[in-house]
Amino acid sequence: MSVNPSVRKPFDPRDPLGIDDLLSPEDLAVRNTVRQWAADRVLPHIAEWYERGELPVIRELTRELGAIGALGMSLTGYGCAGASAVQYGLACLELEAADSGIRSLVSVQGSLAMYAIHRFGSEEQRQRWLPGMAAGEIIGCFGLTEPDHGSDPAGMRTFAKRDGTDWVLTGRKMWITNGSVAGVAVVWAQTDAGIRGFVVPTDSPGFSAPEITHKWSLRASVTSELIFDEVRLPADAVLPEAEGLRGPLSCLSHARYGIVWGSLGAARTSFESALDYARTREQFGRPIGGFQLTQAKLADMAVELHKGLLLAHHLGLRMDAGSLRPEQVSFGKLNNVREAIEICRTARTILGANGISLEYPVMRHATNLESVLTYEGTVEMHQLVLGKALTGLDAFR
Repeated sequence: MSVNPSVRKPFDPRDPLGIDDLLSPEDLAVRNTVRQWAADRVLPHIAEWYERGELPVIRELTRELGAIGALGMSLTGYGCAGASAVQYGLACLELEAADSGIRSLVSVQGSLAMYAIHRFGSEEQRQRWLPGMAAGEIIGCFGLTEPDHGSDPAGMRTFAKRDGTDWVLTGRKMWITNGSVAGVAVVWAQTDAGIRGFVVPTDSPGFSAPEITHKWSLRASVTSELIFDEVRLPADAVLPEAEGLRGPLSCLSHARYGIVWGSLGAARTSFESALDYARTREQFGRPIGGFQLTQAKLADMAVELHKGLLLAHHLGLRMDAGSLRPEQVSFGKLNNVREAIEICRTARTILGANGISLEYPVMRHATNLESVLTYEGTVEMHQLVLGKALTGLDAFR
């Protein structure tokens, strides 16, 4: 059957595979809402925030993100939007296209802290915390990583012991996004009966969260240490449905899914910056985009970016169908972050010396992705997850 060429859309350098055709009107509406919010509220200021190494308006931004339904958006009830996984992914992409720190804020709030309470908490815990968190009135954090235990959380030293009906929590957590501005922390600790999760109000006596400074990545993000100096918690602070590592690892899988999409937002911004620059920057009497080596770089960047988007969309459909496996999330995180950081680095070469300036977004995205590359599972961990799935042999130990 012949196809009338006149019905074909013109080639779009920013959507060369026509991936937008896979999105529903509702998907596009979510994407456009988040994109416009980021353009209005983040992009005019992000270079300054990054240079200063702070996010001074985090509370205002969190409330605004709540108002557009971006917090815990794939959860249902309790003021959450109940959006699809694909829509949540598109939101992560648009947020990270502005800055990884903004997407991290949303991921930790919704996919870690809120998801843990929604999935493993009691109804009383859900009612107490989730509406305020969905509205952005309460900021949450998620305490799993410790100074000496990152990839191997089973070795955590934070401990919760029983004292009558209460729990007494002692220990430290490290590299915690949102920690020093959070009103509630979801904390994982060893107990005599194994690893359990706890909902910890941050105004509890003995709790402190000093901010980590001198970062060269995720500078427009609040990162903290959590310290628990015999924090006394009532019996109902424990998450009743989470026992062992299954709880925190399922939360991480949900957050990693957002990274599968979000990392491509950083890559997209860097690619489009390089594409625009190549069209206008002249050397040897013509735009550098007219030289073969530059075109080869742009072509390779476009191929990897849009392959990654197809992968993210596929995983989103599987999540919406309830068939997404953790190994498949590892597949997506491993590929998309690794390719995203390479796209940023290649874009930097096209911009030359201008690529290191905050007048352009490329170096900021590249340095942010250095954190994204290793948090919520390093490259090596995801390779071993896939290796075990492929061979049936455990190489972790």
